[in-house]
Formats: sequence, C-alpha cells, structure tokens
Amino acid sequence: MKTLILGIVLFFVPHSVAIVNHAWRDKAALTLGEWGWKAVYSVVSLIGFVLIIRGYSEAHMASGVVYTTPAWLKHLAMLLMLPVFPLLLSTYLPGRIKSAIKHPTLVATILWSIAHLLVNGSVADLWLFGSFLLWAMACLFSMSHRPSRALLTAPAGKANDLVAVIVGLGVYAAVVFVLHTVIAGVPLVV
Repeated sequence: MKTLILGIVLFFVPHSVAIVNHAWRDKAALTLGEWGWKAVYSVVSLIGFVLIIRGYSEAHMASGVVYTTPAWLKHLAMLLMLPVFPLLLSTYLPGRIKSAIKHPTLVATILWSIAHLLVNGSVADLWLFGSFLLWAMACLFSMSHRPSRALLTAPAGKANDLVAVIVGLGVYAAVVFVLHTVIAGVPLVV
C-alpha cells in the first residue's frame, strides 16, 4: 500500500501545483524555462504513475474490502464510462462539446472515477479512484478561479465533435472488449 500512496503523491503533487498556487507555478516555469518545468513535471509524474501501477497491482488483492456493491451497478458504471473517451478527445478536438463542457478532461476523470468506485470497494480502489476523483473536483473548482492555459489542439471546427464521438466510442468498445482485460486484467465482457 505504501508504494501506491507514494505513487499517488508523486503523481498528484505536480498536477496540483496550479490548483494550490498558480502564480508559483508560473514563476517556476519562468525560472526553469517552460521546457525545464515540463521536464521536471513529466519526470515526477511518470515516476508517480509507474509507482501507482505497481503499488495498485500489489495492494489490490492484499487490501481489505470496505464495501461491496450489487451486480447491477456494473451496468451503471458501463453507462457512466460511455462519454469518457469522447470527452477526452473533445479536449483536443475543440467544438461544441468542449464549448459546452469547458473542461472535458476533468469531467471525464470524474465520471471514470465514480464509475470505478461504484464497482470496486477495496482500500486500494478507494485510494486510487478516490484520489483521482478528489483531484479532478479540486481542479475543476480551481479552474473557475484562475486563468486557463492554452492547450495545443486541432483547429476548432464542427466536424471535431463527430470525430471525438465516433473515435471515442470506438476506443470505448476496444476497452470494453479487449483493452481492459489486457491493461487491468479484469474482463468486462464475459
């Protein structure tokens, strides 16, 4: 469990700097240079991500169960996951979806976290999915109180929504039928 918690801390500290103090983040980026800041941010985040994967795989089976949920919640979780990949893609393919949602990656992260918390109740699950949920909610709240940064995206266009939805649903299908089993070792369709 210690590896999982260390990974969560290392992953979310750089991701939370702008939430806590966006002015300090901007100053650090000026001091290190934008690419220097991104390098430090990326290395620390990557180390955290690797530790999360390792720590979760170690802790998942060994940690106690806090709650169990009825089997029908799996269907609700699958439904909540349906818009996740289109939302993620709409972040980088700006159109009506991004205009309406404002921060589609954060909304996708919230939906992903809730869906997984609905069907996973071990201590390791609460640490993993709960930390992503709390971070995304804090980030979403802070975005209304700080200036947003420009992202490198495709040019805005009406076709972007269609591409985001079609490709996103394709990715969803790939995850449901193949990738979730490969990545997480848990088949979603039996």
